[in-house]
Amino acid sequence: MKSRAAKAAIYCALDTGDLAVAKGLADKLQGLVGGIKLGLEFFAANGPGGVVELGAFGLPIFLDLKLCDIPHTVARAIKSLLPLKPAILTLHGAGGEPMLRAAAEAAGLGADELDIPRPKLVAVTVLTSMSEDDLQNTGVNLPICDQARRIASLAQGCGLDGAVCGASEVAALRIQCGPDFMLVVPGIRPAWADADDQKRVTTPAEALELGADVLVIGRPITTAADPQDAAKRIAAELEAT
Repeated sequence: MKSRAAKAAIYCALDTGDLAVAKGLADKLQGLVGGIKLGLEFFAANGPGGVVELGAFGLPIFLDLKLCDIPHTVARAIKSLLPLKPAILTLHGAGGEPMLRAAAEAAGLGADELDIPRPKLVAVTVLTSMSEDDLQNTGVNLPICDQARRIASLAQGCGLDGAVCGASEVAALRIQCGPDFMLVVPGIRPAWADADDQKRVTTPAEALELGADVLVIGRPITTAADPQDAAKRIAAELEAT
């Protein structure tokens, strides 16, 4: 794989509420990753202003807020987030068809009004921290892969651009949803890194081979003694596939 393509697939998860730490990491990772992911911890601590400050580094922003509420509320939330110009925005697929359709419509209309690119909307299928037992404890009596396929199909039918899934579900979703449906895979751990609290993990190269488009990699880079070296090492592994 060409170096540019390998780097573009990597979105580094800056899972911190400390703005200075996040900015330091973003500065170090310029040119080494395809973008940065900002989640609930960061947004709760720093709000929209923090996203603007991170956007100044020029890296595409994956805003991982996993929106889930009544359709009207989610639609208005998306319109409020559009000025931040996220490249990717997440919703919980479990929010259902009316919510997902409202989100897609709001993103399209809002982006047109602002004359900005519409963010890629992706639906979370099953959190990668969950096991089969965890899923069943929520009342969903399906295997994880079947539930992921169901949510991905729903999201695609509602006009979303992709889904968030575990690596073990990528092949099935790629066959079901086709080549243009974005598959975002968290729980990525190089062979030399710890799994931490993720239960469904795979290496970056394995996930890409299965058909993933975006690899979300956090702690193997952010907690490394040398984050730049860790990012370069992961990109080199992808280039070798």
